[in-house]
Amino acid sequence: MVRSLIWPLGLSLITGLACSGAAEESTADGSTDATTTGASDSTAGTVGPTGDPSGDPSGDPTGTASSGDSTGSSTNPTTDPTDATTDPTDATTSPSTTDDPSETSSTTDTVPDPPDGPPPGNPDGDCDVPAEAAPADVGNPKTVVGDGTPESCTGAAFVAAVAGGGVITFDCGPDPVVIPVTETAKIYNNTGPEIVIDGGGLVTLDGGGANRILYMNTCDEELVWTTPMCQNQDHPRLTIQNLTFIRGDASGEDPDGGGAIFVRGGRFKIINSRFFNNRCDDVGPDVGGAAVRVLSQYNGLPVYVVKSTFGGAPELGNICSNGGGLSSIGVSYTVINSLFSHNDAIGDGANPPQNNTPGGGSGGAIYNDGNTFTLTLCGTKIVDNHANEGGGAIFFVSNDLTGDLYITDSTLSNNPSDGFETQGLPGIFMLAADGNPHVTNSTIE
Repeated sequence: MVRSLIWPLGLSLITGLACSGAAEESTADGSTDATTTGASDSTAGTVGPTGDPSGDPSGDPTGTASSGDSTGSSTNPTTDPTDATTDPTDATTSPSTTDDPSETSSTTDTVPDPPDGPPPGNPDGDCDVPAEAAPADVGNPKTVVGDGTPESCTGAAFVAAVAGGGVITFDCGPDPVVIPVTETAKIYNNTGPEIVIDGGGLVTLDGGGANRILYMNTCDEELVWTTPMCQNQDHPRLTIQNLTFIRGDASGEDPDGGGAIFVRGGRFKIINSRFFNNRCDDVGPDVGGAAVRVLSQYNGLPVYVVKSTFGGAPELGNICSNGGGLSSIGVSYTVINSLFSHNDAIGDGANPPQNNTPGGGSGGAIYNDGNTFTLTLCGTKIVDNHANEGGGAIFFVSNDLTGDLYITDSTLSNNPSDGFETQGLPGIFMLAADGNPHVTNSTIE
């Protein structure tokens, strides 16, 4: 039986990971028109942060001064990772030689949908995309993974390209290719400031159910400190576009969550991409993000998720204790023309954990926790997701009631919450500034 309720303040354990600075103001008008049924550029050089290397004065419980993802190889932070990873003579990471920009440049309008699985994005989404969320230019890549054959596009070549930073594209031949990624690809914080990974709509990165696929953390010393305030710096600025991530698994990792992608610090956006069968820990009160986990974005600016699919079919859903699709603490998301379906939050006992439970089970599609942050949905469909505890679609808890949830031109349907949800908002549990989301021209049922 679902309990429809509003929890008292302080029931969520995590109260302090909001980024410095206010979240970007949403453009939603805050009006209600809904159908509801049922209840600085980069700083050069390597600089050690002053004080606590984890840097977050609000008390980050995730331990971001850790050595990072245990699946990756150890790297000396004083060594420039580009020295040996982007040699133009390397057959698997050779620079582009094409004169045709169409072979290396792609946008959400020109990239063909991959043939396997649902396409990226909500086909019914028609919201405008702001300029800052547009695809990055990849016409002059720093590294091209592959030499035109599928065999040349290896996981090792991808990992090396990511370590080198800059703009990365792929040349694996004219057909779709799946690249096994047996070692987590790590972004070095001094290899940007702009880092773009563009699969051209043909590349799938496969973690094999054994490891996280991609990791960025400005507060991980092994990846090079570049400012004294690692938790609030404007770089690297990571763009993921025209890629598919499958079978990433961050179970047991430290920091936790983010089966496909973990990001802390800098800026981050996802465009025209897909996430299938990714996982993180099955239980835990605040671990989350089977597909994507994000912490500490620069000045509280939002992560953009544009025309992307999380799950999309019953056999493709992403699964974690919390947040089958997206998870964050104190981070704002702007989600545009995207699809979340068949994702599952499978933890048990909520947050804080009930007696004799390990905790978790909230936010089937999206899990937001912290203090001041904004979740903005526009042109987005969230359907057929599930949570063992609260928020089959969305778990949104602003502990100090300064956060806001905006839902515009979107559909939320059939997202059961087995434990609890906010009365009158099927599939949503929220504590926020106004007590209710700002809903415009949307269906919540």
